[in-house]
Amino acid sequence: MKNIFYYLMLNMLNLFILLVILLMSIAFLTLLERKILGFIQMRKGPNKVGVMGILQPFSDAIKLLNKELFYIYKSNYYLFYLCPLLNFSLMMFIWLVFPFYTNIYFLNYSILLMIIFLTLGSYLIIFMAWSANSNYSMMGAIRSVSQMLSYEVSFILIIFVLMFMSESYSFLDFMKFQENFWFLLVMYPLFIMYFISIMVELNRSPMDLIEGESELVSGFNIEYFSGGFTLIFLAEYGMIIFFSFISGVLFISVSYKLFFFFINIFSSLIIIMRGLLPRMRYDELMYMCWKIILPLILMYIILMMSMKFMMMMMIY
Repeated sequence: MKNIFYYLMLNMLNLFILLVILLMSIAFLTLLERKILGFIQMRKGPNKVGVMGILQPFSDAIKLLNKELFYIYKSNYYLFYLCPLLNFSLMMFIWLVFPFYTNIYFLNYSILLMIIFLTLGSYLIIFMAWSANSNYSMMGAIRSVSQMLSYEVSFILIIFVLMFMSESYSFLDFMKFQENFWFLLVMYPLFIMYFISIMVELNRSPMDLIEGESELVSGFNIEYFSGGFTLIFLAEYGMIIFFSFISGVLFISVSYKLFFFFINIFSSLIIIMRGLLPRMRYDELMYMCWKIILPLILMYIILMMSMKFMMMMMIY
């Protein structure tokens, strides 16, 4: 009984440390984004709070949480304030599928669980927009439904190709399967389509049409402020870090030094895209999904299945 208690306490401590590290990573990711955007736009970026602006994220957090919290007339009050908390909780729960080399847990169907969690995110955006009772937020929600569902099809098909090659639903098996070669080297066209789908899932520029400031002011989160906006903000940047980790698991399997180097490169690339590319037109985004990316992925699936069938025929 005492051993079970120590085991549970150790696991709870590991999860608490994960939460703290994740929140600190989100804080400094925002600082990295502002520094990179400042470099692209030929300005300094934040450099006043602390040494070279290193304490700027904590200053922003205090400022956001000190904002007044008030009731919006004709809004669904309980759902309006519950959805950001659920959105942040969903971001935390999705980290349970990551293959940690500890004794916390082991999931044989972690990839399927990740797809379920990602699908739930679009519902929360719809509920946040509807509960605010705002025209701009509802337009952002309508865009989110069509945009996310469209690109979730291509994203799931890409994951299907990788699962078909590794013959497993577990991220740990993906890492073991790539000990001799990387999927990134043999499937780099698939990685490019995967990256585009991830940018849409994360609502990042140039695919941030759900929050298009030039058209919808701020989209689905226009009425959020103080703690609600902070939770939405944390969930968005937490998902950027999560997809950086998962992309490393899906496409490479190397030592920890190179793995974290890939994570830094992937996160920085997502930020750089915001500073370099203009926002796409909505019809062009849908056209690219259904008429370019999806047919290419289907052709890739047929090619991979044919190659694997021929290899099995040669073996047996």
